[in-house]
Amino acid sequence: MSSFVGVFVSDQWLQSQFTQVELRALKSKFITMKNQKGKVTVGDLPPLLIKLKGLGDLSTEEEIRQVLGESNSDMDNEIDFEGFLRSYLDLQSRANAKLGNSKNSSSFLKATTTSMLHTISVSEKASYVAHINSYLRDDPFLKQFLPLDPSTNALFDLAKDGVLLCKLINVAVPNTIDERAINTKRVLNPWERNENHTLCLNSAKAIGCTVVNIGTQDLVEGRPHLVLGLISQIIKIQLLADLNLRKTPQLVELMEDNNDVEELMGLAPEKVLLKWMNFHLKKAGYKKPVTNFSSDLKDGEAYAYLLNVLAPEHCSPTTLDTKDATERANLVLEHAEKMDCKRYLTPKDIVEGSTNLNLAFVAQIFHQRNGLSTDNKKISFAEMMTDDELISREERCFRLWINSLGIDSYVNNLFEDVRNGWVLLEVLDKVSPGSVHWKHATKPPIKMPFRKVENCNQVVRIGKQLKLSLVNVAGNDFVQGNKKLILAFLWQLMRFNMLQLLKNLRSRFQGKGVTDADILNWANRKVKSSGRRSQMESFKDKSLSNGLFFLELLSAVEPRVVNWNIVTKGESDEEKKLNATYIISVARKLGCSIFLLPEDIIEVNQKMILTLTASIMYWSLQQPTEDSESSPAASPAASSRGGSPEPLDGSQMSPPPPFSPSTNGSESPAFASTPVSGEAEDSSVVSKVDDDDTVSDSITSAAAQVDDEASDTATSTSLLEKEKELPSEE
Repeated sequence: MSSFVGVFVSDQWLQSQFTQVELRALKSKFITMKNQKGKVTVGDLPPLLIKLKGLGDLSTEEEIRQVLGESNSDMDNEIDFEGFLRSYLDLQSRANAKLGNSKNSSSFLKATTTSMLHTISVSEKASYVAHINSYLRDDPFLKQFLPLDPSTNALFDLAKDGVLLCKLINVAVPNTIDERAINTKRVLNPWERNENHTLCLNSAKAIGCTVVNIGTQDLVEGRPHLVLGLISQIIKIQLLADLNLRKTPQLVELMEDNNDVEELMGLAPEKVLLKWMNFHLKKAGYKKPVTNFSSDLKDGEAYAYLLNVLAPEHCSPTTLDTKDATERANLVLEHAEKMDCKRYLTPKDIVEGSTNLNLAFVAQIFHQRNGLSTDNKKISFAEMMTDDELISREERCFRLWINSLGIDSYVNNLFEDVRNGWVLLEVLDKVSPGSVHWKHATKPPIKMPFRKVENCNQVVRIGKQLKLSLVNVAGNDFVQGNKKLILAFLWQLMRFNMLQLLKNLRSRFQGKGVTDADILNWANRKVKSSGRRSQMESFKDKSLSNGLFFLELLSAVEPRVVNWNIVTKGESDEEKKLNATYIISVARKLGCSIFLLPEDIIEVNQKMILTLTASIMYWSLQQPTEDSESSPAASPAASSRGGSPEPLDGSQMSPPPPFSPSTNGSESPAFASTPVSGEAEDSSVVSKVDDDDTVSDSITSAAAQVDDEASDTATSTSLLEKEKELPSEE
């Protein structure tokens, strides 16, 4: 058995400044230096520190050497790992002070944690606690712990078992997590707690949170800045969920010209909220445009005008006449209270310009009373602009996959955000490191159209180098926003990344490429080895719609993860939906980062079925060696798996788990994992696209071709030989 051992630092304060992900990376770099020289001296640090992030204007080794010299009289003195961490933090704090701490993220979802000296906003904590107390007070499990006291650390203590965070995700985006998959015993063992946090982080990615620097160990330890950062993202996703044309078609009123609707569709939710606010402020006669949720709202005037136009019946003329900003802010909140708007901030938060809390407050006002017209003509036009369900599901899947990669950009609307080519270049650089010539790329904002075409031309060029199918495709097709082409390209890219990750795990098998047929055969062999009889003929096998095959596959790779007492026969649509929802949550709980929806399983969407199977395979192949798959009856464990299903209870969880817990949400088995080098896959499994109108279907013809071959020749000698070539994970 292999278990997770975190990087331990004797100074608890020092350890609290870093995530386990960061500590492991820094420890690895430090040990490398020590191995080369036998010891590490203060003078050895500059070449290492210059490569690390967060040092701002300290751009040369000499500058770093001078700073280190101020606190170290002898540069030849040996330094230990903790001394190295302190030096790194000192340099970061100096760089931060030099910059005036002025660097802000353009989107709250990109506000990932860093290893700066972390501080916690007491107001934000109190606001999030109030939100949790309000929305989860009636939860059958959590009501015994609520309400929480914002003046204590009760929030962080309750978050340590993962239940609270999972429940909060379901409040933000209902039905994201099948609550039957959450471990909700009063006292959880370490394995169950880790499962909850793994489920939480993978589900958070699946609703659009950025969790690149947050790991399960960080949540187990209840690190305040990381827990609050994650809760902040979840709550804001809930509050901004309706700020799009699909949910609120009345937003089309914000556009003076119908041709500007596409621009509205491409805006981030917080930008739409600002646009909505300015729309009403203009009607109210407020002259200054509001460009942010901080400094522009400090005097409270914008709030006074906004509330007066939205709820004139509660209007108080003294609000605008008041000269004191704090007093005006207090009157604004009293006005909002009469509108039944939950208070997310205090007068002090308004005056000090708390970005997160102001954003939450404005979003709450929008939910309560958006003041938009119900012009049926405009609403019908807005509804016509939205995509059909299948395109929307695929757009969602690829958008979330891209955001999980940890690239600098954040994608709010896939079809709009990729048109300048920059996001696609960032994705290519993750999937195939070193493939992008950044000197030949132009970073947004891009004013000159031909620069966008240049970026997209490079995207096409790299895609062809990776042997993706891009016949008759030019960069301008991306610039024009061809939806089918964009979806088709991203599917190929996601599939390429997926196969490369699997291939990387097979390096001990002479680096043979992995094909769709390999994944299919592995899944069938794995289920068969557990003593069960279910098999799938292809990734479009209609029998997969009941979900039983995937539950058996998940049970085969980890017997304790499926509670068979709650599995249905999958005969009716409702039973299929229950099984599909459970499959997704169990896979995420295991450690798979997947972005499909229950409908994709029920309808047997072969692309999503392939990614689900491959993700389970990727997780399974990473686990420690077990019994030989070729002889499932060789051990009692293997025999018992083939027997009648047993309930998953505490007594059966006592043996140690045969896998090491995932310690980082971004490192769980996913196609968002750290990519391997971009070696091209076998061109024989890539189809050619001849027509934009059929590109979405054509792009999956390779998968279909392999699937058909597998189903038609299941008993042939060639397929049996292929099966023998597959790696045995045990």
